[in-house]
Amino acid sequence: MTNLAQGMIAGFIATVVLTIMMIIKGSLGLVPELDPIGMIAGMIGTSEVFGWIGHFVIGTIVWGGGFAILNSYIPSNNEIIKGIVFGVGAWLIMMVVMMPLAGAGLFGLNLGVGALPAVLALMLHVVFGAVLGFVFSKQTTTYAPT
Repeated sequence: MTNLAQGMIAGFIATVVLTIMMIIKGSLGLVPELDPIGMIAGMIGTSEVFGWIGHFVIGTIVWGGGFAILNSYIPSNNEIIKGIVFGVGAWLIMMVVMMPLAGAGLFGLNLGVGALPAVLALMLHVVFGAVLGFVFSKQTTTYAPT
């Protein structure tokens, strides 16, 4: 298995965990203004179904594959720490690129609830990164002779 495949598997599993946390957040009514699925759907001008697909594509291919590619450049010997660092980087990109593109402003400050969306999103991305690094580290790269 290549590192890229390992990264995408880890990215998919981390995205599943993130999705469960987002569903729990929504069911508890916490910061409903922070709706990444709705934001993705709105940015591409389509239904939330495609927002969910986009969410999994980004988490699996972009972040999972990106983690595999950048892994050796992230300073740490601990894959979970590397994942958290990467997750914080993904959060920062979300805050300064994606949120403004979705009309929410830098760090989601245009959502009208202060810094709460940014803080909650950071917590979610830290967990995402920890799961990403953990799952990535548990996969082995072994090749059997043919």
